[in-house]
Amino acid sequence: MKMLVVFEKHPRIRHIGHLDLMRAMQRALRRSGLPVKFSQGFNPHLLITFAAPLSVGMPGKHEIMEIPLAAEVSESEFLTKLNAALPPELNCLSARGVEDKHPASMASLYAAEYEIKIAPEGAALCDAVASFMAQETIMALRKTKSGEKLIDIKPLIYKLEVTSPATLRCTLALSEAATCKCDLLLDALCAHAGIEDRPHTLSIRLQMYGKDFIPLELL
Repeated sequence: MKMLVVFEKHPRIRHIGHLDLMRAMQRALRRSGLPVKFSQGFNPHLLITFAAPLSVGMPGKHEIMEIPLAAEVSESEFLTKLNAALPPELNCLSARGVEDKHPASMASLYAAEYEIKIAPEGAALCDAVASFMAQETIMALRKTKSGEKLIDIKPLIYKLEVTSPATLRCTLALSEAATCKCDLLLDALCAHAGIEDRPHTLSIRLQMYGKDFIPLELL
């Protein structure tokens, strides 16, 4: 059995990196006294997997991790004990027990929804969204290990809309096969709008989805 856990990473701790987040979860699980499973070998460690790491500086509203268990525990007890060991800025929202053979969240991941808050001086970005999405192709420079590569990100943008004068909401590809990050989208949008210096933004990951845009925690 393993527990599929949905947790929130608050804006206050958004600059904590993925490895530090993992260590914080491992320490909390040890303190909680929950029957979690450890790896074999000379240096046993807790087996935790995350659906997708968050970029440094990005909060997450519905992040997902999987925790294998060495013994059965109720979902309510798991949630209560883990939250008691975690700081309030890193709280678990739900827990669901699934079989070990249940498909891994990382492998089922297809897309993610984001909210992007834009500083007032960047309002022109919102004005450019309609013409930006009307293009047949949206070319952007993606950095790779071998250098920069020009790609068409239009097929990777499933939705992009303005929800307020300084806020965008988008759903972007996020899978092993194809990914579009918020920074890549914003750079392309700035280039289209003729803005050389990208305004300050705060991107928040709201939700992750599997195929057919079903929330990942419901698969």
